[in-house]
Amino acid sequence: MALDLGPANSDAAERAGTLRRLNLIAVIAVADALLLGVLLWASLSDRESLVHVLGPTHGIGFVLLVALCVRGVFEERWDWWFPAIVVVTGGPPGSLIGDWVLRRRLTELAPA
Repeated sequence: MALDLGPANSDAAERAGTLRRLNLIAVIAVADALLLGVLLWASLSDRESLVHVLGPTHGIGFVLLVALCVRGVFEERWDWWFPAIVVVTGGPPGSLIGDWVLRRRLTELAPA
């Protein structure tokens, strides 16, 4: 599977835009991962009132991560593997893995 970043990443401005998008995805992924940890703790310790608040909040974070990753596909910043891994892993783990892979790829493509 090729990690094609698409033709839109041919210049420095587009790379900077991709990095900004990845930064946003990373911030949301870390926040959602922390929220997911608290949500798991709350569900295992029978704190139903907390679960009712944190569950939908995590759901919003998940949908936001998927939407940002899909938008990046349509903007030709990366391929469909990125949103797919986000969906398969439940959000934060996949987005952080994809972020790491794409950042490495961007540094490899950066002009010397």
